[in-house]
Amino acid sequence: MLTLPIPMIVALVLGFLLVRSWLKKDRSSLFLGLLASCALQGVVISLVQHYGLAALRPLQPVTATIIPPLAWVTFQATAIRAADARRDFAHFAAPAFTAFCVAFAPVTLDLVVPAVFLTYGVLLLHALRPGADGLPLTRLEAGDLPGLVWRGIAFALMLSAFSDGLIALALATGRAWLQPWIISLFSSFWLLCIGGLSLSQSLGEIEADLPHARVVSADDIQSDTELMAQLNRLLAGGELYLDPGLTLARLAKRLHVPVKRLSAAINRASGENVSRFINGFRIRRACERLEAGDTVTTAMLESGFNTKSNFNREFLRVTGCTPSTWLQKGRADLALTRSAESRLLSD
Repeated sequence: MLTLPIPMIVALVLGFLLVRSWLKKDRSSLFLGLLASCALQGVVISLVQHYGLAALRPLQPVTATIIPPLAWVTFQATAIRAADARRDFAHFAAPAFTAFCVAFAPVTLDLVVPAVFLTYGVLLLHALRPGADGLPLTRLEAGDLPGLVWRGIAFALMLSAFSDGLIALALATGRAWLQPWIISLFSSFWLLCIGGLSLSQSLGEIEADLPHARVVSADDIQSDTELMAQLNRLLAGGELYLDPGLTLARLAKRLHVPVKRLSAAINRASGENVSRFINGFRIRRACERLEAGDTVTTAMLESGFNTKSNFNREFLRVTGCTPSTWLQKGRADLALTRSAESRLLSD
């Protein structure tokens, strides 16, 4: 009777998610490629470790080292900057070098493969240090969530390097029988983490429209006060911040200033990052819609959110309570006000 090992089950799950995302057309080709590479690795591990296809063993480290640079390129192109084929393609020297090692220096693979995973995991964590304002192509409605998702992917990559260390320890202590179990369990976990996290709604495909800001001199730079006044005038109409697809890059482009200049001004003037600042406008608009009698869902859509989890999280952060609790408090306050007015009239 044919049994399915854990990596194969993970590969089937990722394959299903890949097909669903492709049919829905809600992910960029890079995200789909990341899902496909994770699913492929699950299949290769299963065939080698559980079905005894030794001929595919040399392929396993090569397909594995495709994933970290692909995750990095996907991160850069969907969160930081527009895609650059020449610069991005250079990162795939990692699997090419791994293939070279498979052919000519297999003894080095125990060092090369974990080094690739660890390097790209650390690169991701370092790139995420600036926080939400360092991800100009992500939707502002998602708040800090995109950064948390990418940190999860970074730690999943680093976990693979840790599992390689466990394998080396098992072999050194005469417990070689643990190797297939370590590979299956750890690889299944990090593959599922990377594949699942890459489907987060906060990482949807965003048009890469970073402003090509000119270099400005110190005399030409607006003061924070002037820039914030210009920003507030732009937001006063409401149409811009009500766009669920608004990003820091698009906002900077409308103001004709560099991304870093705008985020720094908002940080200093408000003490908040850009996503929290813009979402504050959105939540205040949502409160107005709730007061006008809209349902929570209608208020969410009318205030620039298209994901309920993002809306609830930001509503709680800004108001200190959930939308339903806020509505109940509003009704209670209204009832008290009407009761007081009735007593005054009766007196």
